[in-house]
Amino acid sequence: MKITFIGGGNMASAIIGGLIRKRWPRKAIRVVEVAPPARKRLEHELKVKTHVALDAATAKSDCLVLAVKPQQMREVARSLKPLLASQLVVTIAAGIRVADLSRWLGGYRRIVRVMPNTPALVHAGISGLYASAAVGAADRAAAGRILGAVGRVLWFTREEDLDAVTAISGSGPAYVFYFIEALERAARELGLAAEASHELAIATFAGAVKLAAQTDEPPKVLRGRVTSKGGTTERALNSMESDRVNDAIARAVKAAAERSRELGDELGKD
Repeated sequence: MKITFIGGGNMASAIIGGLIRKRWPRKAIRVVEVAPPARKRLEHELKVKTHVALDAATAKSDCLVLAVKPQQMREVARSLKPLLASQLVVTIAAGIRVADLSRWLGGYRRIVRVMPNTPALVHAGISGLYASAAVGAADRAAAGRILGAVGRVLWFTREEDLDAVTAISGSGPAYVFYFIEALERAARELGLAAEASHELAIATFAGAVKLAAQTDEPPKVLRGRVTSKGGTTERALNSMESDRVNDAIARAVKAAAERSRELGDELGKD
């Protein structure tokens, strides 16, 4: 299957790198990227063919991956519209709904929408995917293979669920980094050196996540095993409960989902 990436930013580069790691032939991958530095980087690091502009030749692929900024999507769709034949269109532009992209493409319906996240940059991502009933099983499988090159994939039957996906996994790495920052700060305030504070926070998060991923037990059970009656962990968790940290996190994630819906409305306006 031949793939043309329209846009060669970090996420596109990560997906391309993942495909190559999975032995996808480089000759089957092309990238349309207007910025010379990005083209040079792609050619040097990934050894793939790049193009300055989208035209009939570069659009002649089995799959077109739209990896541009959401604000650029309408203009890209305008350029792509006369070049469409039967290609699968995969969009990884946050907030752009399938119906809006389809309208900009003149009613074209062979579209898969994807919400990836930044751990894809180290091939540890998770992507939420949605496609309408007009997209067949073969196209779904192809989109799954492409995004599977940088991590796990989850399909959703309702497009509105991608707003929640955006709030959980799309924005989620920032929440993790925020908590790591807080742990580092606390460690420094307790007198530890900055380097040790950083290493302890990172290793603790990485180890806990690995443990949670390798067991079927829910986080509540795992948390209970660390929490001895009258011990240090119980004291810390009681403090968090008193400050209603759990509720604050839930409110924050819901705010992110609300903003995702708002962005979909704003970006989809004609």
